[in-house]
Amino acid sequence: MSTALRDKNLESLQGQEYDVLIVGGGVNGAVSAAALAGKGVRVALIDRGDFASGVSSNSSNLAWGGIKYLESLEFLLVNKLCRSRNELMRAYPATVKEIRFFTTIQRGFRFWSFFVFLGSVLYWFMGRCKTRAPRYLSARAIKKLEPEINTSNAAGGLEYSDCYLYDNDARFVFSFIRRALDLGCVAANYVSLDEATPRDGGWDCQLRDCEGEKTYSLRAKVVVNACGPWVDAMNMKLGVETQYRHLFSKGIHLIVDRVTDSRRVLTFFASDGRLFFLIPMGPKTCIGTTDTAVSDPSVGVTAEDRQFVLDNVNQLIDLREPIRPEDIIAERVGVRPLAVTGSQGATDWVQLSRKHEIEINKALSQISIFGGKLTDCLNVGDEVVEAVESLNVTVPKPNAVWYGEPRGSVKALFMQQASQLGLDEMTDPGSSEPLSERFWRRYGEAAFQLLDRIREMPDSVELMIEHAEYTRCEIELTARREMVVRLEDFMRRRSKIEQVVRAEDIRGAPGLAEASQILFGGDASRRLEEYLATLD
Repeated sequence: MSTALRDKNLESLQGQEYDVLIVGGGVNGAVSAAALAGKGVRVALIDRGDFASGVSSNSSNLAWGGIKYLESLEFLLVNKLCRSRNELMRAYPATVKEIRFFTTIQRGFRFWSFFVFLGSVLYWFMGRCKTRAPRYLSARAIKKLEPEINTSNAAGGLEYSDCYLYDNDARFVFSFIRRALDLGCVAANYVSLDEATPRDGGWDCQLRDCEGEKTYSLRAKVVVNACGPWVDAMNMKLGVETQYRHLFSKGIHLIVDRVTDSRRVLTFFASDGRLFFLIPMGPKTCIGTTDTAVSDPSVGVTAEDRQFVLDNVNQLIDLREPIRPEDIIAERVGVRPLAVTGSQGATDWVQLSRKHEIEINKALSQISIFGGKLTDCLNVGDEVVEAVESLNVTVPKPNAVWYGEPRGSVKALFMQQASQLGLDEMTDPGSSEPLSERFWRRYGEAAFQLLDRIREMPDSVELMIEHAEYTRCEIELTARREMVVRLEDFMRRRSKIEQVVRAEDIRGAPGLAEASQILFGGDASRRLEEYLATLD
């Protein structure tokens, strides 16, 4: 059952002393846990919700070097982000993949289209030429290559490369949680930090299981605040004063049936001047984003947000029929936490970058992570290790490698066994890729367990839910390894089923009840009813 691992970890928290307690299981907390555990530090991680249930599951699913920051002359930041993107591409070749961005510049834009192209050439060089070279496009070439683009007001454009996540952002973040668990971290979702009292150079912490209301106590030498947009609120709770704080920019994305057959990311500048994307998502398209200043990180999609995205896509793309609100399959919404110092006001928030800041309070043995983005996550992990070490915590294995896919020989062995089993011949005809590639990308070395299960029970390779690329044996593995507490955890974050399958199709899926049974055993009916209520 999917909660067994969590129950075991909760009991492991009680009365124990850890070097580090990380509060927050988004991308910043996940990489911090993986980096610390990988280097031999005794670490625990908790999140009051599910892992990656906030900002980290509502991104554009892109790993990019920040080309837009060239306009504000932040060359050092772009250089750093390009290096980070390249390292992600090297370390996770099955997940972080190069993709072409096809950008159209309208007449009257603040820069000439050829000048923007020259910026992409600089960007390519700053990225050490690790991707395909950019090229300039005339308006006629744009229309020829991408007929769906409305070029009536186009001055020209360009094509360049960046990267995207093949699955989804939350799945990628969970891979760091799973890596941390494999390296000895004790992690649990749906656990809140109710009280934390500094004492004798460390912290006495009181935790609460948000599902069962049971409480746990532990001691930590260092507390890392990785609460994303809620860092400021957590610091207030802890009594920690900081130099940095957050401003918030809300962004939304809409997911619809595939708009074009293009395998490129179609990029424009929306009516408010910010970048606007149509991102391929298998048989679907993800469209966005908005950029709205908000004061509270708890946000939702408004009718105004929705209309802004629809108006822009309908203006920029020549469609037989305009995209309407009823065509929307799913929505993604979150805030960008923008790190600022106390002296910076809200007037310049649009110009702020997503760079992260790590602030250390040596007097209280506490660390706060402000800002950040998925592309720069590996740097966050390494910098948190350095910060923890500066607080007199011993790092036993400072040179250990804590991230990346398993070495090539392991993958070669998996592919050999998959071939001998005839795994790819078992792939459902409607699937977007062979099973061997999908299993390896999602589960790494754990994918060997899937081969064992298929040998034992060949029909476990059948898809459980129509239009969703998840087999029975995958859901069985998820139940053992992925700490799914609520059905939504699986449907929206461990997988992206809820984001690519319409709610009415999910409700009517005959395999949904069976999937819930695999995940929750005797609690399956309650969890299924709980989940279906969220789809209303």
